[in-house]
Amino acid sequence: MADVVIRAERLGKKYAIAHQRQGARYVALREEIGRAASAFWRRARDMVRGTQLLDGEDIEEFWALRDVGFEIRRGEVVGVIGRNGAGKSTLLKVLSRITEPSEGRVVIEGRVASLLEVGTGFHPELTGRDNIFLNGAILGMGRAEIRRKFDEIVAFADIERFLDTPIKRYSSGMSVRLAFAVAAHLEPEILVVDEVLAVGDAEFQKKCLGKMSEVAHGGRTVFFVSHNMSAVQSLCGRGMLLDHGRLVADGPVSDVIQGYVAALESASREARTLEVALGPGLVLRRLAFGEGGVRSGEDAEFRIELMSAEPIVLSEACLLIHSELGVRVALVDLRNAGIRNVRVGDQGLVISGRVKSLPLVEGRYRIGMWVMTQFGGFEQIDLAVLSALPGAIDAEREVYPAMYRGFVELEFSAGIEQGATVASREARSSLA
Repeated sequence: MADVVIRAERLGKKYAIAHQRQGARYVALREEIGRAASAFWRRARDMVRGTQLLDGEDIEEFWALRDVGFEIRRGEVVGVIGRNGAGKSTLLKVLSRITEPSEGRVVIEGRVASLLEVGTGFHPELTGRDNIFLNGAILGMGRAEIRRKFDEIVAFADIERFLDTPIKRYSSGMSVRLAFAVAAHLEPEILVVDEVLAVGDAEFQKKCLGKMSEVAHGGRTVFFVSHNMSAVQSLCGRGMLLDHGRLVADGPVSDVIQGYVAALESASREARTLEVALGPGLVLRRLAFGEGGVRSGEDAEFRIELMSAEPIVLSEACLLIHSELGVRVALVDLRNAGIRNVRVGDQGLVISGRVKSLPLVEGRYRIGMWVMTQFGGFEQIDLAVLSALPGAIDAEREVYPAMYRGFVELEFSAGIEQGATVASREARSSLA
């Protein structure tokens, strides 16, 4: 059809992963020579074919995308959601022509501007001014077209003071602001944006969402990947849910988000063993938080099980609590309980504790983790789901629905004064 700008047909992307065989055993000389010869010819073949060079004894196939098909019409704003590793970023790289699909095909009508990673398309030695022209040229813009938009780009990115400073001296937030400003202002027919916006501050994220809304209302197409369900729901009319590389839901964004959150809760109940990597070497075996549901105002117990094949130092660890729509509600900083700079080895490490008088309004909350090791900081969300149940109900009053009461129940006291009579009462109320 004439108004279809993106058509994906049985799209698939396969990667090859090399593994070394584990375990010490006797190896005959002829076997070692045979392995070396086989590896040599495999690398020579891959080099001739122009495929990925791999160094390992066992080669595993991993499908980041499999049998994905959809059509996007002009002017649609599509939010792509899913857990870490679901294939969202791979899909955007295929749509942006950064990587070729292993099977199937994608047909795109129009110019695509992509913002996938911090600094993509920038040269670190060039100034911000030069990189605006460079990035614009990469996106297919002429010099005259870039000049017309130059002042708007600089004003939006708010980097005028640093315009003639090399990009390598920019912070990650400044780089993101400039990259988004270039991509959004050079009038692409299709704007592709990954989770990279999370690097910017709250004010800049608000500007970005406003700009993407403006782009969409101008009849152009926006493809938006984010873990922030609130942003996806407010910006997008259509949602797509990926799971293990497959498109499992496609429809109105509210329905897709609701199905995604329900699936997370079901998975949290059924699968207690996670085996999730928290950066190099550190593996999260299990995360439990308020299993079976916790009433608002009661204590909520948590348990974290970690392990590492090689010794690793866990300098920081936090539990992250988000709302169903991805808004950060609270953070449990385990350093406050003296848990810092602890060693994790192959025997594992268990951290258990409790949140006293859970103050959350009833509803479902998404639990994640942030850790810091000698290899850097790493974050994973959607590791578990906490169900907060209603607390004790005052029979004398009607309780407002949870959607009107914010996230947190506040302890407070109040009183009234009528002449010389003063009455006061302890109470629990909500942050509206």
